[in-house]
Amino acid sequence: MNELEEARAQIATLDKEMAGLFVQRMQQVGKVISYKIAHGLPILDAGQEEKILARNLSYIQEPVLQEYYILFQRSVMDVSKAYQSRLMQGMKVAYCGIPGAFAHNAAKGLFPDAETLEFPDFESAYKACEEGGADVALLPIENSYAGDVGRVMDLSFAGSLFINRMAEVDVTQNLLAVPGATLGDIRKVVSHPQALAQCAGYIRDHRLEEMEYANTAMAAQYVAEMADKSVAAIASVETARLYGLEVLEAGINATHENTTRFAVFSKARNSASDAGADDHFILIFTVRNEAGALAKILNIIGAHGFNMSSLHSRPMTGQVWKHYFFAELEGDVHSPDGQDLLRQLSTVCDKLKMTGSYRSVSL
Repeated sequence: MNELEEARAQIATLDKEMAGLFVQRMQQVGKVISYKIAHGLPILDAGQEEKILARNLSYIQEPVLQEYYILFQRSVMDVSKAYQSRLMQGMKVAYCGIPGAFAHNAAKGLFPDAETLEFPDFESAYKACEEGGADVALLPIENSYAGDVGRVMDLSFAGSLFINRMAEVDVTQNLLAVPGATLGDIRKVVSHPQALAQCAGYIRDHRLEEMEYANTAMAAQYVAEMADKSVAAIASVETARLYGLEVLEAGINATHENTTRFAVFSKARNSASDAGADDHFILIFTVRNEAGALAKILNIIGAHGFNMSSLHSRPMTGQVWKHYFFAELEGDVHSPDGQDLLRQLSTVCDKLKMTGSYRSVSL
């Protein structure tokens, strides 16, 4: 056997070993996607990919080979993501609305290979995930202009699901009408209360009558079915294409810095942070009916070095003048400080629920 044949034989042996390692690696990739589906996490995790590349590159000492090893690793990652996409095709995402709604667009952005399930309201989408009809529920929790979505916060308080991801979606509201209608024809606008609030100035300036609807896409569908030139919907450009409407005026929301945050709910909770991957967490709690009770809780949070990015107070259903608090904090709740924080808060809160830890992504 000459030198060329020996090299080829050695490559064949290495290829066989690599094939076995490839199978083992893809089996672990299957476990990764099972975890992601259960916890409502997207396939792409750019930060984790960069950590893996940096770690694995340290195994290669020859500078020239490092260049090719990066290409090799990125190729392996692409194959892994393609395999995860195939496995994720059985995933079901519940949302409130119909195709074209901002929630639907967010669901397809986060989980492009999953099946989306439409529901008429937040409660039924949430319940579908609780009962196993969906793997996750994607629901809006706050808008930068119109404020928090109280009903979704109430579901977080009373329900059993956890938040494992937040997605920020830029929202542009548009005035949509049936073909042939003009701005002068419009007398009434139909949309979700949040969308109406976001466009309150425009509605007031044009002296339009408001009509609330379950969500923006359903409002657009309603306008298309009515075929009334005096009625317009406030919704996305996508809904105009879906339901055969025309955009009479684009970007009618009061501010162009209009972002809605969608929370990904699932039955499983992230139990451990991956090298600080989850940099936010949510606590829901009630306080004892005594002077300084809330101050004690805030002091404990501050003493542990966690910044509270938001604090909302919500009335408790069926209990007059009683409230619960929905707090978002920055930091890693799985760290020793985070775990000690939970222990100390449990001694001063009537009820304490760690609703989830998450990272925010922009779509």
